[in-house]
Formats: sequence, C-alpha cells, structure tokens
Amino acid sequence: MAPNNTFGETFDVVVVGGGPAGATAAHELAQRGRSVLLLDRAGRVKPCGGAIPPRLIKDFAIPDKLLVARATSARMVSPSDNKVDIPIDNGFVGMVNREEFDEWLRERAADSGAVRRIGTFERIERDPDGMAVVHFEAREHAQKSGAKARVYAARVRARSIIGADGARSEVARQTVPGASHPKCVFAYHEIVRAPELKPAGYSDSRCDVYYQGKLSPDFYGWVFPHGDTLSIGTGSADKGFSLRGAVGQLRQISGLENAEVLRREGAPLPMKPLKRWDNGRDVVLAGDAAGVVAPASGEGIYYGMYGGQLAAQSVDELLETGDVSVLKLARKRFMKEHGLVFGVLGIMQWFWYGSEKRRERFVKICEDRDVQQLTFESYMNKKLVRKKPMAHVRIFIKDMGHLLGLAKV
Repeated sequence: MAPNNTFGETFDVVVVGGGPAGATAAHELAQRGRSVLLLDRAGRVKPCGGAIPPRLIKDFAIPDKLLVARATSARMVSPSDNKVDIPIDNGFVGMVNREEFDEWLRERAADSGAVRRIGTFERIERDPDGMAVVHFEAREHAQKSGAKARVYAARVRARSIIGADGARSEVARQTVPGASHPKCVFAYHEIVRAPELKPAGYSDSRCDVYYQGKLSPDFYGWVFPHGDTLSIGTGSADKGFSLRGAVGQLRQISGLENAEVLRREGAPLPMKPLKRWDNGRDVVLAGDAAGVVAPASGEGIYYGMYGGQLAAQSVDELLETGDVSVLKLARKRFMKEHGLVFGVLGIMQWFWYGSEKRRERFVKICEDRDVQQLTFESYMNKKLVRKKPMAHVRIFIKDMGHLLGLAKV
C-alpha cells in the first residue's frame, strides 16, 4: 500500500525532547542513516549541578571547550559542620553549563543529519495505515526585531518515536503502561555570578555537598563551581519543604548571599527507573522520561546519554527487522550495566539521608580513604570497582560499626 501523505512528512524516528538523552539518540540514529526529527522546546534549562565524569567525556567525545571548570576535589559537610575533603586522584570531574552543553549536543545531532524543530509535543494518533502521527505546536522565531514568533499546529508521521521529554513525560503518559505518575524529587537551583572577592574557604575547583536536614530532609544541597558562575541548589521529595528558602540558607552558609543571581530553575527528578520503557509497538523512552537519574547522587547526564544511545540502538533494530520485541532491549541493557548501582544508591539514600544522626555518620564514613578511593573510581568509570577485595571487607566492617552505633562520630 502506498504511504498516506495527507499527514505531513514521514520520518524513521521522531525524538521528542532535546536534552542530553534526546540529542544523543538523534545523533546516534542520524549517523546510522535514519531520517530523524528532533523536536525540542526552546529556552528550557534543567536545574543541574553540571558535573560530567571522565567516562562520559570519553564515550561521547565531549570537547574541552565545553568544560567551564575542572573539579579536582569534593567537600562533604555534615549536620554538625564536619567537613570531609576528598581529592580526586589522577583526574578531574568536568563541569558544564547545561544551556551551552545541551545546545552543542543538539547542534551535533543536526550536523549528523537530524532535522531540528522547535515545538511542544501534544499527542500521538494513528493514520489509516496504523503509523504514528505526532502532533505538536510548532514555533518559528520572528524574522524581524519586535515581531512575535509564529506558532501553529503541525504534525508528522513517524515509524518510531523516542520519548525523551523529561520526568513528567507526556509521551510516556500517553503510550507506556504504568508511566503516568513516577515518584520524583523536586530540584531547585540558582545560577549566581562568582564574586570577585571570594569568601573564606572558597575554591573554584571543589564541589561542596551539604548533608543537612535544614537544606534537605531527604536529599542534599550543593555548591558547584562553573568558572565565572556557580550552581547553588537542593532537592526534596517533600512537597511542603521550601527549596527556595533552603537555597537562601545555603548561600548564607557558603558566604555567597550577596552574589548576583543570573537565573533560577526548578524541575522534578525521577527517583528510579520505570519498570517499562516501551509500548510494545513503536515507542521507547530515554533519559528522565525513563527514570534514569541515580538515587542518592542525583546524577543524570551520563545515564541519560547512555540511555539515549540504547534507545537509538533498539529503534534502529526495530526499523531493520520489524521485530517489536527489540524495544525492550533498551531497558534490559541499561539495567544489566547499571541496575546494581541504582539499587545500592537507592538503599543509601533511604537509609543514610533519613535523619541528622545518620547523615552525620555517613559523612564520618567518608573520611575513610578506602571509601573515598572506591567511591570515586566507581563514579569516574561508571562501574562498581571489583578489585581490592580487602578494601571492600574493611569498608563493610566499618559500615557495620556505624550502622550498629559502635563507631565514634
């Protein structure tokens, strides 16, 4: 049967969402020769500390020009203000500004052949042949200064769809069973200009993490350097907790209360991967839409980009074979690689972030050199470190001492 062209252009893949997951998926598929539409809302920047580990920089060929700072240490601060400085041995964590970083990823996808459109996803329908029709509100920038942007209803046909449209994914809600109401932590941060006169103890190569109930009852607060700016933020699943008030306190604590605020941003972060990422037909999820933000740490850029890559691979296999079961491989492959880490981090967040006493003990544990080395090796390389078995034994014994209250704080 000839294609029905009354529903607009036809693409092999429509990627909804132009964050790291969606842009990575679009880039991957365009490189494989697929016709790709990357649909993204303009002007949306997610609250994020902007830390990217060496594994991400290497695997996704991120150029040095995008790194606005290099963190060579981390400071953990307990409820009693006990400070534990952890050096990053033989390396660094790259810091990026999400506005520039995300746009560079979208431009790379376009340079590989993906078609970019600015617009807001609305719904998916089916044409008489059963193919998906993606409806969205398109937006074209005004050609003349002072003129209004042109907004109009648009639609395209899609042989497959990748939903990378965030934690409250509309693609997921409409198409994937059980994806309607994911549990989330709500994050808020302020981007401030780094002051010329630096406060006492300030370092532009150190990430500070605050484990204090007044800054978050179930997560943490952060002060991350971004070169000429800083990200100061916090998060919580408690809807009654004032994130903005907590960030105000954090700015005072860190001596940055008078720093100029450049912008404020907030968004939900999913707490765990969804149990299902596909609709069994032609849709698969990626990034926050799939729930791949690491518990305890809140890290999402690497996992989002890796998940976007896996979604692209499964869609490419679907287009090649017509076998809809391959869509399940995106989640299966992700969980095989990172499921254990997510499980361990989930338990850590549930237990150690539950009270001031536990937060105090958690920071105390992090004074241990074995803990520091194994934690950062795992973070930097995105794999649980299985070498140094005696270090794991020592950590287990120390952890049990803290859990049972036998260790001194």
